[in-house]
Amino acid sequence: RFVPERMVPFSFPLSKCALWDPVPMGDVIGSHITYYRNPMLSVMEKTLRLAYRHAKQSEKKLFSCFLLGTLTVDEDGEGVTLTIDRFDPGREV
Repeated sequence: RFVPERMVPFSFPLSKCALWDPVPMGDVIGSHITYYRNPMLSVMEKTLRLAYRHAKQSEKKLFSCFLLGTLTVDEDGEGVTLTIDRFDPGREV
């Protein structure tokens, strides 16, 4: 869960039987996509031009939209590639 002021640990719903011991063990570690993998970002030119044109035509100072794409793991398993290939301006309402 993301809370604007701080990050909150996630939790699972209560159940009658647990498959593991829920007591924390060991040191706290962070998990991030760049910790084990080399990330690469690929944006299609058409998508970037469309987003730029839409932002220029917007009368608002703050412009929000959606950039959609796919996340793939490289064949060698060493990197991840985020390919952004779609633009969605969203809705005002």
